[in-house]
Amino acid sequence: MADRDDDRFRVRPGPPKQRGDTYVNQVLRKANQAGAGLGKRLGKAGRQPGARLGRGHVAARFGRGLGPNAQRATVKVRLVNLAKAGPRSMAKHLRYIQRDGVDRQGGPGRAYGPATDDADLGAFQADSRDDRHQFRLIVSPENAEQIDDLRTYTRHLMARMEADLGTELTWVAVDHWNTDNPHTHVVLRGKDQTGNDLIIARDYIAHGMRQRAAELATEWLGPRTELEIRHAMQREVEQERWTGLDRALAREVNRDGWIDTNRLKHGPQHRELLIGRLQQLQRMGLAKEHHGEPGAWTLRRDIEPTLRALGERGDILRTMQRAMSGRPRELAIFQPGGDGRPLVGRVAGKGLADELRDTGYLVVDGADGKAHYVALPAKAELEHYPVGAVVQVRAPDHRAVDKEIADLVNDGVYRTDHCLSVVAQYLDGGDPSWIAEKHVRRLEALRRAGIVERLEDGVWTVPDNLPEHGRRYDARRFAGGVPVDLKSHLPIERQTRAIGATWLDQQLIGGGAGLADVGFGGEVKQALRERGEYLVEEGLAEKRGGRLLLARSLLARLRQRDLTQAGQALAAETGLDYRPAGEGQRVSGVYRRSVQLASGRFAMLDDGIGFALVPWKPVIEPRLGQTLAATVRGGEASWALGRQRGPSVG
Repeated sequence: MADRDDDRFRVRPGPPKQRGDTYVNQVLRKANQAGAGLGKRLGKAGRQPGARLGRGHVAARFGRGLGPNAQRATVKVRLVNLAKAGPRSMAKHLRYIQRDGVDRQGGPGRAYGPATDDADLGAFQADSRDDRHQFRLIVSPENAEQIDDLRTYTRHLMARMEADLGTELTWVAVDHWNTDNPHTHVVLRGKDQTGNDLIIARDYIAHGMRQRAAELATEWLGPRTELEIRHAMQREVEQERWTGLDRALAREVNRDGWIDTNRLKHGPQHRELLIGRLQQLQRMGLAKEHHGEPGAWTLRRDIEPTLRALGERGDILRTMQRAMSGRPRELAIFQPGGDGRPLVGRVAGKGLADELRDTGYLVVDGADGKAHYVALPAKAELEHYPVGAVVQVRAPDHRAVDKEIADLVNDGVYRTDHCLSVVAQYLDGGDPSWIAEKHVRRLEALRRAGIVERLEDGVWTVPDNLPEHGRRYDARRFAGGVPVDLKSHLPIERQTRAIGATWLDQQLIGGGAGLADVGFGGEVKQALRERGEYLVEEGLAEKRGGRLLLARSLLARLRQRDLTQAGQALAAETGLDYRPAGEGQRVSGVYRRSVQLASGRFAMLDDGIGFALVPWKPVIEPRLGQTLAATVRGGEASWALGRQRGPSVG
């Protein structure tokens, strides 16, 4: 009988456990699937409009049991609408988080996933192409430097999120070790395991993810000791930023609007730290003690935004000091509303001011002898500004083209035929069409913004005070940053003997005005002397009585040498004939590539038999491989995009 029972025995393994699955996680997952009934009994968060919509709202409530000794963690989340952000948004973000200098050895970041240390980002982007949205996370445990293996930590965290959300997640991540606080960037697809849109409850995004990250860090590192907590709070007493002590003080404000330190709901040591913080805030002018009432304090109404701004400024100054590598400079933050004069300088450093939104910054070693922090517009690409390059920073102001258009308006209407007739009187027989083309490009941009209205071809209605409307439009377009023009990708040391029309040549023609004697300005003055000697050697300048006399049409001649040399090299490579674009000539062809020369960046237009090199503009880059046309004048190009009637709108 016993033998027969043994023969009938069969091993029936159960289903494999999910990563990080525990009994508690199973309960949470089933509770999430049960619907909103339980959520209604979970308190305030369940009653907030929209808080329970989506996955994870139950887990967000169950996960709030961490004690005061738990490790702390920060999780920042951004929900990105991929349709609105555009197809390049994901590629740009992935490129940024993998940039050079972010791993422990100073090399590029390496993407990984749930089961691989070498994630295929090309496949990830292809799979995400039709996703409606995407989640971008930054996970930063407070003591991340003590976690040797951030990859395993991140995988465990994402596994717990899978259990909380009741679905498998598709994600890639990159660890960053290039800051004082090591952290991980996670890019999470907006699809669940069934292919439907992944909707995560708002309270889980606000609280649940952070609670899971802190819970896991506590398991790995153990609870914080009382001594560690006290040392962390002691460091906050004198910090010029919004701290945990400030949040505790804000909670102590009574109904009358003041704090009674005699009735603080804290132990004696914590009470001592809070009083010390109040005294520090008093020295900063952000708090006041009432002498008639011992222990009574009031906080300034704008204390939180003021301290947050001070903290941000402190971070910026430390960033600038690192970028300047000990070179003595006065530090300044470039303000759009300054004196209106452009800032010219050398890129000394660059990086991301907001890694979640990919907004960048430059540290510019200015020709005025100062170092400037410059916030870039949201869509600016950091790779366009190599370290050592020469740039010009300009604040959005009343653009000259807007003033020109306003001067040509009659009864609120601008007409291109009127412009052509008026401008022709001042050009002494020259072609005025390029000025009309410039006006049309600006008017079309303002039309798309709803500022002007096109009545018919060549006719627009224009509002009063167009320059002010244009200034506001530019300020919105640059989204908190300021426009930065790349004047030369070459450092000034390489410009001194370069074949081409360099930025140094422009400075020689302009007399080197506005250059300080110290810092980058002093280096430019020395480089100008070396450039002058090179031009003399090349027969493009001569010295008379201590003065440097430049050849006529110097820039055009240098540019022609540069283009001829590049054109010959490309002709040998492609087998096509190089056809120089003459002044005022209209050229067309397929935009094949761009080439960076000492004279600037040029686009190669291929008509199948030959090619021309035409001054490049950012507006054409998305049209790589398409047929374009341009008219070359004065070393610049007016690009015609799409089907045109009348003046082009490059």
